[in-house]
Amino acid sequence: MNHQIIADRNTSLSIEDLAELRENLHEQRLFRQEQLQQIAGAATVRTDARLDRQAASQIEVRVKLAASARMVLADVDAALTRVDQGRYGACQLCRKPIARDRLMIVPQARYCARCQQVREAGR
Repeated sequence: MNHQIIADRNTSLSIEDLAELRENLHEQRLFRQEQLQQIAGAATVRTDARLDRQAASQIEVRVKLAASARMVLADVDAALTRVDQGRYGACQLCRKPIARDRLMIVPQARYCARCQQVREAGR
């Protein structure tokens, strides 16, 4: 019986949990938007061939950082949409609840840990 109570506590989200997670998602959204603005605003001055190579390398890093930030931003926006639609916290594959602990660590998670492992193993 105690295991059932613990399992319920680990999967169900309280109103306070949901408010905390929504706030976390909004903070992440703001951070990623600011990160994208900073990346877009970074300029490199080139004066010789060596600096051109460094600039090219820096541009490549910025492109990868921007792509990653856009991906996380899209995940955060999708999670906020799920919150608004009342679908937040359900795995998008098996439809079972995503563990509360997982959501507290990765609030934009779309999948439960089991389905996430299956997806990653299939790559």
